Amino acid sequence: MSLIKSNLFIGLFIVCTMGFTSKQQKTRYKCMIQMTNYAGEGAYVVISLLNPDGTYNKTLYVQGDDKEWYHDITAWWDYYGKVRNDIDAITGETIAGGARSIHLFEIEDSKLNAGYKIRFETAVEDQKYYISDVEFELTTANVNSKKEGTGYIRYVRMIPN
Repeated sequence: MSLIKSNLFIGLFIVCTMGFTSKQQKTRYKCMIQMTNYAGEGAYVVISLLNPDGTYNKTLYVQGDDKEWYHDITAWWDYYGKVRNDIDAITGETIAGGARSIHLFEIEDSKLNAGYKIRFETAVEDQKYYISDVEFELTTANVNSKKEGTGYIRYVRMIPN
């Protein structure tokens, strides 16, 4: 009889602990983008979280809310165009040459120092597209430093908020 009680207790314990799974901890980051002084229309900027293998994990922010131009951000569109996640809550206007913008987004703490990367893709109407205007590994050191751009972005600063 005591064996039945102990098995019942163990079973009840397992069921109870499975019902109390905790949510993944997330950190909110503040990200400032400073653009170069280029001429032309406002830039579309897509900020993405990449898996350690370089594939897209998640869209963190889209600067540019006119969906008809998303296909110009080629690599991201290949991912987003198939997945079609709702991104309305994480979009804003395009950003002009010489301007700066600040965004807030959350990333799961388990992604930090685990091989994930942050990518900033940029495109401007009738101009060049930069698949990796800024790209860096998501490490403690990198999220607290300034990262130089290679296209329309002069630099990016990202800090925990």
